[in-house]
Amino acid sequence: MTVLGTRLDPRAEEYRGRRAAMLADLDALAAEHAKALAGGGEKYVTRHRSRGKLLARERIELLLDPDAPFLELSPLAAWGTEYPVGAALVTGIGVVEGTECLITASDPTVRGGASNAWTLKKALRANEIALANRLPVINLVESGGADLQAQKEVFIPGGALFRDLTRLSAAGIPTIAVVFGNSTAGGAYIPGMSDHVVMVSDRAKVFLAGPPLVKVATGEDADDESLGGAAMHARTSGLADYFALDEPDALRTARRIVRRLNWTKLGPAPATPDAAAPRFEEDELLGLVPGDLKTPFDPREVLARVVDDSDFDEFKAEYGPSLATGWARVHGYPVGVLANARGVLFSAESQKAAQFIQLANQRDVPLVFLHNTTGYMVGRDYEQGGIIKHGAMMINAVSNSKVPHISILMGASYGAGHYGMCGRAFEPRFLFSWPSARAAVMGPKQLAGVLTLVSRQSAAAAGRPFDEEGAEAIRAMVEQQVEAESVPAFLSGRLYDDGVIDPRDTRTVLGLCLSAVHGAEVRGSRGYGVYRM
Repeated sequence: MTVLGTRLDPRAEEYRGRRAAMLADLDALAAEHAKALAGGGEKYVTRHRSRGKLLARERIELLLDPDAPFLELSPLAAWGTEYPVGAALVTGIGVVEGTECLITASDPTVRGGASNAWTLKKALRANEIALANRLPVINLVESGGADLQAQKEVFIPGGALFRDLTRLSAAGIPTIAVVFGNSTAGGAYIPGMSDHVVMVSDRAKVFLAGPPLVKVATGEDADDESLGGAAMHARTSGLADYFALDEPDALRTARRIVRRLNWTKLGPAPATPDAAAPRFEEDELLGLVPGDLKTPFDPREVLARVVDDSDFDEFKAEYGPSLATGWARVHGYPVGVLANARGVLFSAESQKAAQFIQLANQRDVPLVFLHNTTGYMVGRDYEQGGIIKHGAMMINAVSNSKVPHISILMGASYGAGHYGMCGRAFEPRFLFSWPSARAAVMGPKQLAGVLTLVSRQSAAAAGRPFDEEGAEAIRAMVEQQVEAESVPAFLSGRLYDDGVIDPRDTRTVLGLCLSAVHGAEVRGSRGYGVYRM
């Protein structure tokens, strides 16, 4: 039998404590998400509505098919920076006329939708996802272009937005721009470089330079409408392909464009469309992760509540037990799973992972990585046993694997273990975190301890006394800093993941991601770099 059982006791005091801690983390996370939902605040939302305009998420809701899910991406972008949470842009994946699309929507209630460095990073990540997964792109535009106060961080790298639009089109991936208001200066090139353009009458304004700048530059007097209005672009310049009467009409037109794409996926459909749900309650995922991440937990308890019918066919179960590997299905899609079971990765786990990744590529099966690792094992015996070359073997396999990868950070994701388990630098198609996750070069206490030891040795080598009191103060400060910089909100704010999710939503999020990655061909690597044996 490959159906998983469970040893979890929801009535146990330990479980209840873990659940309470997770719920507290989720409440704190909800408060941060609320900041993104609030946009520029009540004053600017009210002013926007008074002009008869829809908010960014309302536009998305009208664009999507009725009751279709929307997987929002990077909602905490810019968290912990001087800029508003959400970075004045909403991005995500949703279904329009039966077609999964990558959707972006400017939030004009935040500084007129102007782009700062984090807006740019968020938009570029969205384009990256669209290109990798072959998703048509719909940009809902109302932005004054670059935030001039942040131009030094936006102007040079901002050209990548225009580059991406042309590359998407060249790859045969449709791009659609729906312009609701200003799309000026560099922003004018978003409709200019899109395959299909819809503009809203009396609202859309698309020009390289507005009337004041034209007056200064050329001495010419021009009004908004004759310079860049929707009617002019529909009837004179030809930039607008569709002239919409109002916002709902523009969104209906965008839906019509998508319907006429006759878009089909290149990847296979789910093997079992009516997949059996897991045999255990997803709600129980709340009480799995210990408060102390050095304490391991069994990832099979997660899989029992995520994969179809709780069916997990484990590979090499008796070898390298700190890493669980095996085959399963999620919403009918076959997957290979690599899940940290005891935190530390040894040589056996590394070699097992490399073989398993090769098998998944041979079979063209996507891989799911469930992180809870403190990294590769250290020490004289392990170094002599070849931990470096075996860890490198695993990283080589991950690096050169061509099947889609999806990573979920559940607990610790430290050191090179983060790399071996397909961290952000290894370009997983999607990477999400649980509120319990932590990612850093090592744990806060370990990092502070290393720095203290180095300082002590340096003092001894110099023949000077070691300041114990000062070292303790520095140690506490470093621990606090590393802890603050390894929490999910901090990492998500810098777009090191695609969002922090409720553990109970893990199966749903994986299903949406797997559906998206099958928009492109799913084909594994047939060759690897040199393995140091």
